[in-house]
Amino acid sequence: MPNRNLDGIYFRVKRGDKYENICWTDLTRDERELLSQNRTLEWWQILAEHLTNVIQNMGNDFDIYGGER
Repeated sequence: MPNRNLDGIYFRVKRGDKYENICWTDLTRDERELLSQNRTLEWWQILAEHLTNVIQNMGNDFDIYGGER
């Protein structure tokens, strides 16, 4: 699957023989688990708030609704 670069939260990870800057939502589950070790509650709250804003903006920009209206 291609990197979509949707959330704007980048991490430098090694894939194969080179390092790449990868968005949180483009990381593999294993990469997210490794990068999330030893993070504080404040870090998780900031991440959740940012991802909430990204989802809300996508919904507004593309007039997307979940479920029935």
